[in-house]
Amino acid sequence: MRIFATAGHVDHGKSSLVTALTGTNPDRWREERERGMTIDLGFAHFTLPSGREVSLIDVPGHIRFINNMLAGVGGIHGAILVVDAHEGWMPQTEEHLRILELAGTRHGVVVVSRIDLVDDDEAELTALDIRERASGTFLAEASIVKVSTVRGDGLDDLRRELDLMMDASPGSIDHGRPRLFVDRVFAPKGSGTVVTGTLTDGSLSVGDTMTVQPLGREVRVRGIQTHGRVVESIEPGHRVALNLSGIEHAEVRRGHAVVRADEWHSTTVVDTSFTALASLDHDVTRRGAYTMHVGSDEMPVRLRVLGDESIRPGSLGFIRLHLAEPRPLLMGDRFVIRESGRDETVGGGVIRDVAPLLTASRARPLHDDDANVDRIVAERGWIDAIELRRLTGSSRTPTVARWVVDPVVLKATTEWLRSRIAAVGTDGLNVSVLDERERALLATFTDIQVTNGFARAKGADDPLLSHPEIGTIRAGGCAPAAPTVLTNPELRRLQKAGVLFERDGEWFHIDALETARIAAAGLLAAHPNGFTMSQFREALGVTRKHAVPIATELDARGITRRRGDVRIAGPRLTGA
Repeated sequence: MRIFATAGHVDHGKSSLVTALTGTNPDRWREERERGMTIDLGFAHFTLPSGREVSLIDVPGHIRFINNMLAGVGGIHGAILVVDAHEGWMPQTEEHLRILELAGTRHGVVVVSRIDLVDDDEAELTALDIRERASGTFLAEASIVKVSTVRGDGLDDLRRELDLMMDASPGSIDHGRPRLFVDRVFAPKGSGTVVTGTLTDGSLSVGDTMTVQPLGREVRVRGIQTHGRVVESIEPGHRVALNLSGIEHAEVRRGHAVVRADEWHSTTVVDTSFTALASLDHDVTRRGAYTMHVGSDEMPVRLRVLGDESIRPGSLGFIRLHLAEPRPLLMGDRFVIRESGRDETVGGGVIRDVAPLLTASRARPLHDDDANVDRIVAERGWIDAIELRRLTGSSRTPTVARWVVDPVVLKATTEWLRSRIAAVGTDGLNVSVLDERERALLATFTDIQVTNGFARAKGADDPLLSHPEIGTIRAGGCAPAAPTVLTNPELRRLQKAGVLFERDGEWFHIDALETARIAAAGLLAAHPNGFTMSQFREALGVTRKHAVPIATELDARGITRRRGDVRIAGPRLTGA
């Protein structure tokens, strides 16, 4: 299946062409038919000579409805640029071609329309002018077909050209995570809410649970139609109508997206590569009332040029866009920017990062998507493979357990972890002091063994770690009896190994610290302004003799902080 869109100046015969090819009048509204002018998107489909089906999106040509035109070109596989044989190349012809280029369209055919109103010489002159004006664009080598929808001239030739364009244009890839930008919403009697759009990135089936973003509303797919046929499932690259339960049609609008929430990162900030149109008479700067068009959506954005103050006409640069509402966007998504004050298209580009970490003054996205994936991993050091896929659409094999790890960070963490194990020698490293990622990395070391919660080189067991009095101290929890068998040097060795800790002459097992951390977190949830020693003692069920040294240890480890007579949350409260 392929989806092609018409493009061209107002009243150059786009809708008549779609009607002649498909037998369907794409002008859905009474106003459109009365005025003879398309004001919104129209949709039709037909079968090519090869027997393959193609969908057509008819877009409005008038400058006043350019936003509707932009909503129609997201996700298409090719374009049909229509130019009137008599009027020739016009302003909206030019703007539509530039928008198609910015939207990433790479395949197309040109139609010289209404040749029944001119002689052959004029039609040929129009075709030659088109060839010159399209030079340097994706239509530079495109076929030019002369057509009369009144007489039927050229329609068979056009159908054959569309078959060839279908061969040349790549189909949609199934990435396993569907996304549908809504371009129409209606409520047929007795059918609930129906939305239509172009399905990309993944397949859908009846019964699937989805989410409408940015509303965050969970919905269920009750039914699917494509080209008037009811189907149980649908692959990406099709025009589809979804019957949704769980939402009213008045809540949904054009530009909303139907996705699986756990598979997409909804963002309000994106870093992008951006090309300013060469036809501009000014630089693109942060000053302006900008609108971003992506998928079928349009929304106000704030623009910040990265690495410079402005982008000159015809130049490529980088910009950061701040969106008014979160959207499920992806690295590689194409977008177009218009400036409403001047009512002009200023440029467009490709999203390179949907969750930038660096400030705008330091951010430097790259033009290559694979390189950007590497950059995103490098900036984070460790990133869950599922989260990386949500951010980039790229599936990378996890390096350690469920994480993709930057090679530099992996090397440094490996060296650091091995040095810690070597430093404690036969005492062993208490793995409870490691975070989840470090423990996962430790599990990959074939020359290290973990026994009773302590990591040491194989063959380096320390019999002291099995001393029975350790179990006695551990069983005492937050109020253990004083050691009577272990000598002071042995206690210090166990402290160095992370098995025990000592404060104010009182010895505790390291497990008591976790018990105390949980108690402190509970107290702070109930008393955000801080808890007293009396409250802490009662929470632990111990006397002041043991509560004070444990509280002091929590302070020393950054789990809590003392402020006057109370203790408040420290920086490591949640991660200790």
